[in-house]
Amino acid sequence: MTTILTFIIPALIVVLLSLPLVNVFKGKVTAKSAKMRLGTHICGFFGAVALVLFLTYANSPVLAAGADKMTGSIAQGLGFIGAALATGLSALGAGIAVAAAAPAAIGAFSENAENFGKSLIFVALGEGVAIYGLLISILIINTL
Repeated sequence: MTTILTFIIPALIVVLLSLPLVNVFKGKVTAKSAKMRLGTHICGFFGAVALVLFLTYANSPVLAAGADKMTGSIAQGLGFIGAALATGLSALGAGIAVAAAAPAAIGAFSENAENFGKSLIFVALGEGVAIYGLLISILIINTL
């Protein structure tokens, strides 16, 4: 019974958090509706976090099913969180950098074809930030 709950509850949470995005992908969203959907997602995220914390501290059989098999320390868990943050935040920063540099590079290239090499360097520098974050996370995981 617990193996079924271990699969069904997270799947149900993912479906419930994804349902408000259906109309967004279909393109049927106004600005007011988008703000409401953002609020729904934020509330849903914190609700899911609260549910996980409640099930963890209530000694629920759903989350206790694999607890006897877990090994490791708190320091190792924090190391994995640090590696995830290094990768995620560097990818977010790289996305912001490329979002600013790529349209400027396309504009410079459309005006003068000789600007291609110069503008490509700025786009590559933005993408390099994500690679550096990935390398840092690999180094963190190798030390665990």
